Amino acid sequence: MKNDSYREQEQTEAEAEGLAAFPEDEDLVITAVELMKKQRYRYLISFGPYTLSVHEDVMIKYRMIKGAVFRKDALEEIVAADERHRAYVEALRYLERKPRTSKEIAQRLQQKGWEQGSIDHTLERLEREKLVDDGLYARMWAQQRMTSHKKGRLWVKQELRQKGIESGMIAEALGEVSPEEELESALVIGRKKWQQTKGESLDRKRKTGAFLMRRGFGGEQVRQVLKRLIDEEFEEVDEDALEDDFV
Repeated sequence: MKNDSYREQEQTEAEAEGLAAFPEDEDLVITAVELMKKQRYRYLISFGPYTLSVHEDVMIKYRMIKGAVFRKDALEEIVAADERHRAYVEALRYLERKPRTSKEIAQRLQQKGWEQGSIDHTLERLEREKLVDDGLYARMWAQQRMTSHKKGRLWVKQELRQKGIESGMIAEALGEVSPEEELESALVIGRKKWQQTKGESLDRKRKTGAFLMRRGFGGEQVRQVLKRLIDEEFEEVDEDALEDDFV
């Protein structure tokens, strides 16, 4: 008598051939339904000498119980539904650690070898269930990157493009962070860079400005930050001179 592991190995090999071995235009009666040992929530469905495996949710949906009768064309539909379900489960696992965009999920499923039809179906289902929302993702990303991580608008815009967010959603997300908030972020990191940079004011100005531009801040904001930093430096010099007068 074959053990469960051997039977499941046989089943995996058989699935590679699809339903090719199943007879055409014949009633196929389910003779056994068994929970698979090594594949969680999957069941081995036997039609006499023929077998296939499906996820528990698919089995319940199509009422695959012992004694039920199917034709091959119906089983082809069930196998396709099972593939879509497995792609969906793969996407859920990918979403467990952190939110993802539609493009990121699609790329992940493509890397795992899923067919485009299953990928499209998965994305539609995730969006319908509000598990994927590119607009919300863009707004959260922009707020976090521009305020907490002190990145400029241009930097964040490029990041969201790379993540596959639509232009309209990007514009809306960036619009929710005010120019004042962005300027404050630029001033915070600009001041830190200025203090860390040695040399004359002109050299510090050049290096700090280049640093801010690389962080994605626009030219006008960089000019405002540099003016503020230079003014602050002169104020410190004046205060030191005033203290010396009273020494």
